[in-house]
Amino acid sequence: MKFVDEFRSGEVAKRVAEQIAGLAEPGRNYKFMEVCGGHTHTIYKHGVEDLLPPEIELVHGPGCPVCVIPMGRQDDAIAIAKRPEVIFTTFGDMMRVPASQGSLLDAKASGADVRMVYSPLDALRIARENPDREVVFFAIGFETTTPSTAVTLLRARAEGITNFSLFANHVTIIPAIRSILDSPDLRLNGFIGPGHVSTVIGTRPYEFISRDYDLPIAVSGFEPLDILQGVYMLMRQLAEGRSEVENQYSRVVREEGNPLALKAIAETMELRTTFEWRGLGFISQSALKLRDELAVWDAEVRYDIPGVRVADPKACQCGEVLKGVIKPWQCKVFGTSCTPDRPIGTCMVSSEGACAAYYNYGRHAGRRTPEPASVA
Repeated sequence: MKFVDEFRSGEVAKRVAEQIAGLAEPGRNYKFMEVCGGHTHTIYKHGVEDLLPPEIELVHGPGCPVCVIPMGRQDDAIAIAKRPEVIFTTFGDMMRVPASQGSLLDAKASGADVRMVYSPLDALRIARENPDREVVFFAIGFETTTPSTAVTLLRARAEGITNFSLFANHVTIIPAIRSILDSPDLRLNGFIGPGHVSTVIGTRPYEFISRDYDLPIAVSGFEPLDILQGVYMLMRQLAEGRSEVENQYSRVVREEGNPLALKAIAETMELRTTFEWRGLGFISQSALKLRDELAVWDAEVRYDIPGVRVADPKACQCGEVLKGVIKPWQCKVFGTSCTPDRPIGTCMVSSEGACAAYYNYGRHAGRRTPEPASVA
């Protein structure tokens, strides 16, 4: 790869779309889930779905890390942030996520010391510069961001910085995919696998999809042609009667993943018994917590937090969107009382949220209806 334009060529996209259409069986419909929110934004920013034949439908999965955090965990974060001795640090998206009593941004407006950071190392620097304050980092994300949290924790231990702690909410993608596959609400024909997560975990963990569910998966990059090629790979597998794990994103993703990143995660974290996901409920062994020997850096050990399960607003259908059951425009409040400026649910907040993608790129209704063929 030399230039990004190589992956955005309209002429090449049309040729790939024609090849995809040529693989579609007459009278058969196909439903593929793109797991990652980054894929969703590319699809609607660049009009990828409009290039596909009407027999192919793309649905959105639970791959937005901000979107899957339940409201109760956001309440816990706000409770920590409101403590007078705490400097609470977080990525920007999480500041706007609504909880039962406002957001972190509202807490900041009320006097809490909430600061946006670009990495956990920024939070560690703040702790180093403020030895008389307690600094907490709101650690969220899939395996993509977990290594940076792990490395920061290892540095805090090496430097003996004990006024720093993590409110850990890292989740893992494989249990979520399995939960989707076991759901009676949705029947899929294949997956566009997450590119960023796969740079860390590799492609081997997805083998259960083809082995246990007889479905193909193509791990794909994030440019328009990456996704189109991923769809082509899925269609070719189905046409040939195969169900395998294929790697379209081979310029970045390796079968074994990133051993150093995985080692850092294993050294600092372990699986939780269960964890609540927005829209998916409680999923066993689907999230990470700090190891017991690192409890001094664990905000859940250091502070009393409410730990109360909070139901989503009844009007919000973010959970159904995350499961791929409905499209964002089918939600009753989409684009009306729920907008990026005044979000009701997390899917409208995050830069990876499906609702934000639809809203920002003008997808306020269903798929574009093809114009009728002209009659000679």
